[in-house]
Amino acid sequence: MRVRYDSEADILYIFVKEGSIKDTIEVSDDLFVEYDENNHIAGIELWQARKNLLPELMSYVEQVNEATMDLKS
Repeated sequence: MRVRYDSEADILYIFVKEGSIKDTIEVSDDLFVEYDENNHIAGIELWQARKNLLPELMSYVEQVNEATMDLKS
């Protein structure tokens, strides 16, 4: 499982497994679940992540995202 945060779009991506996406279901406002060809959860998208998650969690995710970008540089 991998987690990525897009600060410009304010979307938190949770990648459960790699592969093609067959379908995406909107579970609730700003929460989407992606399914693979075998109808297993492949990923989760949380839009407006800053509004929908605790500020402390978003701060942690942003720190991890920055550290990952630093490692790639």
